[in-house]
Amino acid sequence: MKKLITFCCLVLLASCGDKSSKNSNESVTDSDSLPTIGSAPFDKLPDGTQIDKYTLEAKDGQKIEIITYGGIITSWMVPDKNGKLGDVVLGHDSMEGYLTPSPYFGALIGRYGNRIAKGKFTLDGETYELATNNDQNHLHGGNVGFDKVVWDASEVKREHATGLLLKYTSADGEEGYPGTLKTEVTYWMNEDGSVEIDYKATTDKKTVVNLTNHAYYNLGVDKSTILNHELTLHADRFLPVDATLIPTGELRPVSGTPFDFTTSKRIGDEIGAENQQIQFGGGYDHCWVITDNSDNMKLAAELYEPTSGRLMEVYTTEPAIQFYSGNFLDGTLTGKNGQVYNYRSGMCLETQHYPDSPNQPDFPSVVLNPGETYHTTTKMVFKTK
Repeated sequence: MKKLITFCCLVLLASCGDKSSKNSNESVTDSDSLPTIGSAPFDKLPDGTQIDKYTLEAKDGQKIEIITYGGIITSWMVPDKNGKLGDVVLGHDSMEGYLTPSPYFGALIGRYGNRIAKGKFTLDGETYELATNNDQNHLHGGNVGFDKVVWDASEVKREHATGLLLKYTSADGEEGYPGTLKTEVTYWMNEDGSVEIDYKATTDKKTVVNLTNHAYYNLGVDKSTILNHELTLHADRFLPVDATLIPTGELRPVSGTPFDFTTSKRIGDEIGAENQQIQFGGGYDHCWVITDNSDNMKLAAELYEPTSGRLMEVYTTEPAIQFYSGNFLDGTLTGKNGQVYNYRSGMCLETQHYPDSPNQPDFPSVVLNPGETYHTTTKMVFKTK
């Protein structure tokens, strides 16, 4: 569940020396091992708005690039088993690709990640109507979600990490949601090259929140498919869906089904199984319930690609993770360096609360009240084997 933190005053102890950090409540180290951060122009929107790109780079060469439009991760360079750096996320070289209909490559998703049935939910007896931008349902925040806005950016530091702080204020009524939502997302790069995405939000009116990141991963060399990737999900149940991909309310055990990734398994092994849920999703497009249901940071997923030897571990404070196997990629999108993104050439592991939670009282709550702070964290660690 999300952590709710009551606001309190922070007492900062003054010390000698220049305190020029842009975020004074972070503990800063002067260690030479800290990752670096730099910025450069990326592109412009049609109205002339400048979009900047920030690069966080660790001393071992691992680096991640993020633009201020949508908080999008445009590139993520990590080594393979031979020490050669390679990009492990799908994306575009310019704004043109992100402004044409794009499947949320690398973007921050809000106010609500995943689907809300029929674009409606009720709070305290009042019904709120949202855009139905996914057939009859609401998806990923609506027509102009957090993936399509420009975020304010600043550089921050803490002990053993350098970060990019992104801020966006969503007005009361934006995309139909109640309350003015002030959101902060920090991309932290730690000294070891691991990356944390830290999400915070506050509201002045009761609302619902479910933030995530929609990076498409391919840990291989040629980026042709994710079917040979081996996946482990530390989840013993998943959420069956109806034909429109809305959860039925059941939490079904994965044992004996194609959804059992409790031990490492090739994604392609059962993706074509004769199974109604596979048919509804066109493959995997479901939410798994993490077995450890605490608010603690826990291991949710491990993704391994044998030809590159890259292994990604995903840790999160969230209760669930959506695994999407790139079923709607169809070869019509050309991305970075002229790469054509074919069917199932990328996959997503989106840490989150359950889809349609505002309409399903038995699901963990996604309600945020005034005076509370929504706070979740997800961490990605890359290794080789």
